[in-house]
Amino acid sequence: MNESLLRELVPAVIGVLVRRGADFSAAEDAVQEALIRALDTWPDDPPREPKAWLVAVAWRKFLDAARAEASRRGRELALDAEPPPAPAPATDDTLRLYFLCAHPVLPQGSAVALTLRAVGGLTTRQIAAAYLVPEATMAQRISRAKRRLAGLPLDRPGDLATVLRVLYLVFNEGYGGDVDLAAEAIRLTRQLAALTAEPEVAGLLALMLLHHARRASRTGPGGRLVPLAAQDRSLWDTRLIAEGVTILRAALARDQLGEYQAQAAIAALHADAPSTAETDWPQIVEWYDELLRLTGSPVVRLNRAVAVGEAYGPRAGLAALAEVPAELPRHTAAAAYLHERAGDLERAADLYAEAARVATSVPERDHLTREAARVRHLPRP
Repeated sequence: MNESLLRELVPAVIGVLVRRGADFSAAEDAVQEALIRALDTWPDDPPREPKAWLVAVAWRKFLDAARAEASRRGRELALDAEPPPAPAPATDDTLRLYFLCAHPVLPQGSAVALTLRAVGGLTTRQIAAAYLVPEATMAQRISRAKRRLAGLPLDRPGDLATVLRVLYLVFNEGYGGDVDLAAEAIRLTRQLAALTAEPEVAGLLALMLLHHARRASRTGPGGRLVPLAAQDRSLWDTRLIAEGVTILRAALARDQLGEYQAQAAIAALHADAPSTAETDWPQIVEWYDELLRLTGSPVVRLNRAVAVGEAYGPRAGLAALAEVPAELPRHTAAAAYLHERAGDLERAADLYAEAARVATSVPERDHLTREAARVRHLPRP
């Protein structure tokens, strides 16, 4: 059975139920029940019209739930008769559902979970496994999100920036359980890019593809973190790189620069270079300047300082780093790297060790600890 097709049909089926009078929460619940039934029955008895089948079953589930609720409250609901399993309307509400699931009233974690369920078609169990939390915890998170959306009409959604931020959060979760969230984020962003010509959507898709192309080289045996300079570039997926660059060029040609396009341009320059030493660092600094103008982000300022160190020397990089708040994550690690390049090995080793103590993940901590040990054993001039 084509599970990808099932997931792609989910937003359209939810949209049909909403247009027939179901609220979003009830429609989403009914479609999830229909999906479970499809997973049970389709392998042995696939329907000729998958979308129509899902609409009919989901609508029946909705009617059953509504009638049960009406009976419980002791009043009747005026409900239309069940429609026959005929071809469903061609109207596509996917874009509106993206916006609704990423509504500003929702916390980011809830928006991510709801997007994966309602737009991505994942089950609560799959999302919980991907985030390494109990299924009951994820179910509560999704239920709270749907309650907060109660009463918000489908035609008054959030904005595109929130949608893109949610998709990028999904991508950066990587993978876990039986769902690869990075691949799922790319699938959803492809779908979104097909629905809108906004260049920032294309920019985000290009950024994801360019980052994903380097995935195989990012970790070594046992999950050991491999920094960019040490990665085996022969493992990079040149097909994904070429696709990402093509999408980025088309987006940049629209002359509506946004932060995801600028980030993708930086990723493209890294992907194009045969080695770290042969990277066009001055141009990367220029793109960081553009990104800083767009966002004002201290994280961007920190990454720019490292790029300045590569382009114009470690002392210039340290001067740029001095303008970045010292409490920012990775500040100490960046300072260690620049001090090592400047030849201040004792200071670099101490900073690597300090950065390891405050690392936010085990792979990062182990990597920085190894860096501290490596620098301590380097010959001194």
